[in-house]
Amino acid sequence: MYLGIDPGLLSGAWGCVDHNGAFIGCGDIPHDNGRVQPRMLKIALQEAIAKGRDGCEIIIEQVGCMPGQGIASTSNFMRATGCIEAVASLLLYPVTFVTPQCWKKHYALIKAPKSASLAMARATWPTAPLNLAKHHGRAEALLMAAYGIGELQ
Repeated sequence: MYLGIDPGLLSGAWGCVDHNGAFIGCGDIPHDNGRVQPRMLKIALQEAIAKGRDGCEIIIEQVGCMPGQGIASTSNFMRATGCIEAVASLLLYPVTFVTPQCWKKHYALIKAPKSASLAMARATWPTAPLNLAKHHGRAEALLMAAYGIGELQ
């Protein structure tokens, strides 16, 4: 199975697909009081991985600082990203980092709005919980997971 992670504090999310691209699960990165909850994240990811049978490949979006972001926002984002990466590493499955430009090019989503990723994911996985506009992180995590099928085999 393939687990995609879109890092972030408030919009971070994860998504899982099997080796055929079938939807397994997705969810938001658990957070409280401005911090990622690593134990809750680890439990959520372990439960999703347990639904698979043949191991897991983890694909994390390789992110960096955004121009124009304030110091406090950048600090919070990078702290969240580091926590998410540490939790993923502790799951003891291979972790691959992919730039947004790389996986979005694969889907022709370069410079597309978040709503385009959401529409594509909704069409691909109609049973996935992607009902709200704020679920764009889940959509992108699922797309990264599916991207991993072709790129990591």
